[in-house]
Amino acid sequence: MSNLPNRQILLIDDMPAIHEDFRKILAPPSKDTSSLDAMEAALFDDAVEAAIAPFQLESAYQGQEGVALLQAALDAGRPYAVAFVDMRMPPGWDGVQTIEHLWKADPRLQVVVCTAYSDASWGEVLARLDVRDRLLILKKPFDAIEVLQLAATLTTKWQMAFDAAVQLRSLEEAVQERTRELSSANAALQVEIMERKHLEVQLVQSEKLASIGQLAAGVAHEINNPIGYIFSNFGTLEGYLEQLFQMLQAYELAESQEPVVAARLRDLKKALELDYLKEDIPVLMRESKQGIVRVRQIVQDLKDFSRVDSAHEWEWADLHKGIDSTLNVVASEIKYRAELVKEYGSIPQVECLASQINQVVMNLVVNAAHAMGEERGRITIRTGHQDQFVWIEVSDTGTGIPPDTLKHIFEPFFTTKPVGKGTGLGLSLSYGIVQKHGGRIEVASTVGTGTTFRIVLPMQHVVPIGEPLASV
Repeated sequence: MSNLPNRQILLIDDMPAIHEDFRKILAPPSKDTSSLDAMEAALFDDAVEAAIAPFQLESAYQGQEGVALLQAALDAGRPYAVAFVDMRMPPGWDGVQTIEHLWKADPRLQVVVCTAYSDASWGEVLARLDVRDRLLILKKPFDAIEVLQLAATLTTKWQMAFDAAVQLRSLEEAVQERTRELSSANAALQVEIMERKHLEVQLVQSEKLASIGQLAAGVAHEINNPIGYIFSNFGTLEGYLEQLFQMLQAYELAESQEPVVAARLRDLKKALELDYLKEDIPVLMRESKQGIVRVRQIVQDLKDFSRVDSAHEWEWADLHKGIDSTLNVVASEIKYRAELVKEYGSIPQVECLASQINQVVMNLVVNAAHAMGEERGRITIRTGHQDQFVWIEVSDTGTGIPPDTLKHIFEPFFTTKPVGKGTGLGLSLSYGIVQKHGGRIEVASTVGTGTTFRIVLPMQHVVPIGEPLASV
């Protein structure tokens, strides 16, 4: 549609004379400027403008014909602004029916009812049409000035409403665009907030692990010293016992040579239960030595788990050794809940942050232990490799995870445990650690059967662009 003001007017009346009168009023033939207008232009050096811009008037003699013209104008993108409609137009629709069809096609149309009388009262007409802000009445016989003023006023009103609608639509589009921008910015902000929270959680966890590492180093130092000399003393004590047993053998040989001494030795031997001591002392020594070795191994496993000597650097590590150390650390958490089965495959060393991979394994194994029902279950750890990747599986025969819960398990702070029993960070941190290693973590679960977590890691760490190289 053109940007020019809409001056399109439709006249619907069954009397040809009415059409002629309207044409003389609204669309008169153009005339030359009068001598008075020319003198005014000369005196004031101003162009002569018409008092009112011209109208484009089209005629219809029945309501159906008028509606057809209206629809054609709409399809052509040049809608009528005003329609003058006669009230009585036999044998077709009356004015009310015609206006109803006109407004059905174009609700914006301004309408003037032109008639000397009507088959219905004006109150009935207005109640039937029920739209008073777009309907005026012009009674016959009408005055030319009145027709001209109605046409000028209503076309201006239509144009103002149209311009307002265009401006409102433009404003709504601008608001929608701004809303989309704000929504996008808000979504990006939410993602950034979640990432920051995740990083904060990882930082806290890293600090906790560092504290555990320092604690392990201190414990290892404090325990290894006494264990060292106890272990050394046991070796010396074993030598002494061997010498004492040799001496006992010599005494036993002397029993047959000196009857009096032999009798006293037999009595003492019986009183001290020497035969029992000779059997029990080596057993006690062996068990004590095994206990000391076990303590040393636990301390070493704690060091291996926390990797206190690695300084959080990427290094080539034996995953089996790390898994074994982790399982020893959490043995007390597992032994009463499940049987532990290892099905290790042949895997090469992996370039990784070993302490963090240990943390992932620990989280999965502890979660598996907690997933057991009332009966003691089974936790199976499998390993293997394919192409340039290694994988670790932690399977359990626990209660399983429902599908609605499964899709949320890696979200930070999501937990199904009672308040105070879990933070909801273990799997989220594990997911972040595996991602940092360029790997992936997968899960499959069946309610009532169990759950399997599978970690897939590249054998060699690929440094992302922008990440500083760590000295190994």
